[in-house]
Amino acid sequence: MSGWVVIAGLGPGAEALVTPEVRDALAEATDVVGYIPYVARVAERPGLTLHPSDNRVEIDRSRHALEMAAEGKRVVVVSSGDPGVFAMAAAVFEAVEAGPPAWRDLDIRVLPGITAMLAAAARAGAPLGHDFCAINLSDNLKPWALIEKRLRLAVEADFAMAFYNPRSKSRPEGFEKTLDILKDACGDNRPMIFARAVSTADEVIRVVPLQETTPEMADMRTMVLVGSSSTRVIERAGAPIVYTPRSVPE
Repeated sequence: MSGWVVIAGLGPGAEALVTPEVRDALAEATDVVGYIPYVARVAERPGLTLHPSDNRVEIDRSRHALEMAAEGKRVVVVSSGDPGVFAMAAAVFEAVEAGPPAWRDLDIRVLPGITAMLAAAARAGAPLGHDFCAINLSDNLKPWALIEKRLRLAVEADFAMAFYNPRSKSRPEGFEKTLDILKDACGDNRPMIFARAVSTADEVIRVVPLQETTPEMADMRTMVLVGSSSTRVIERAGAPIVYTPRSVPE
């Protein structure tokens, strides 16, 4: 039987948010490749080999998956959320482009998942209801100067924003700089949403005015959403509703 590679998103955490398409691919797979905690979400069964690896070996992981597919294995490369959003799909295609020509003829498919940005937005209401952008705040693969430039331009364009990888133990200063930039550039007190561990038992959703935010409100399990200048907060008993209207006045 011909081998294949499926690059699949496991969603933000809850088993109910894994798509049927991804479940079917996992049921057919002979091998699953991915970052250690994501592979741990895949149930073991006879005939399935799990290949967990560290977080910073994406290209090695991709090559391994492609090599196994070339040998006739059915390989699922797993990511959390959606594999095309700051995840493994791009890494696999980087490996394809730089690898043996035969890899380009492999059966390679990308199966979408519910990314943390959308799961967090749904919990809060509809903060991404109009134009928005997503920015990865990690400077592991790009310089901080580029992140800062994109932040300032996003504020200038008045996008709502979604921040991935906001604050790690090894680089806590990045999110502090981000908040300083936002507080300086926005000129208002728009809402920010800190959505931690969305769809899991540890989920916490906080809505905080920009000027009252502090760096400690985020960690690597937190998705941070920033409203645009038109984003609204509907106060009510319990958690408020945050939404961005569908239209912008002329």
